[in-house]
Amino acid sequence: MPASRSQSPENDVFGISTEIVPERTNKTASTTNLTFDDLLPKDKPLLLHEDLQEGCGGQLWPAGMVLSRYLLTYHKTGSLLDKSIVEIGAGGGLVGLAVALGCEINRPVYITDQLPMFALMQKNIVLNNLQGKVEAEIYDWGTPPPSKVLGDAGRYPDIVLAADCVYFEPAFPLLLQTLGDLIGPSTTCYFCFKKRRKADMRFIRDMTKKFAVEQVTYDHREGDQREGIFLYQVQQKDRKQ
Repeated sequence: MPASRSQSPENDVFGISTEIVPERTNKTASTTNLTFDDLLPKDKPLLLHEDLQEGCGGQLWPAGMVLSRYLLTYHKTGSLLDKSIVEIGAGGGLVGLAVALGCEINRPVYITDQLPMFALMQKNIVLNNLQGKVEAEIYDWGTPPPSKVLGDAGRYPDIVLAADCVYFEPAFPLLLQTLGDLIGPSTTCYFCFKKRRKADMRFIRDMTKKFAVEQVTYDHREGDQREGIFLYQVQQKDRKQ
């Protein structure tokens, strides 16, 4: 999928107002049916159980919806076959589950987060009958990646998915380190986030210093950006095109 960095101020993440956006109101545990605007069949939606008991990662976040729709639209057939795929900061596993349900894959998708989210990830795998296609792993940012994520040969994953990981400022250095641990010479990371505060912009600037970062071109991008949601393709700086 082609990617480009927009120079238009209205489409530039650094040109958007930096006022703090109020967070979503906490809600009771429930299960949501998602078709992503009919990108999944209505009779086979993604079932996402949301539960905030173990933390805010247990609910559905807007950048996860945007990244899921992008992947289901532009990477549904062919491009993810034979690819090793890992989602970081997965929460309940929205993006990885969407890929497993709606995209052509032939290798397990690993959804990862901290221990408090592990049971929720497992629950959502079972809800969607994705045992064997999706595996949950505990992964604390800043620590060595789980062995399963890197595979027997210790290789970098082909695809890294990250949605709404830019949230808790003290964790930003660990997130940057984790991206460095996972993004190899042939890795593509799809990084989607909703801008909420000035600190978010500092993280994006730090990311552009370490990696080759480009905004992804896709339909409805302008509307998402008006909502403060940005989708990037992140690769190694020295990667040969």
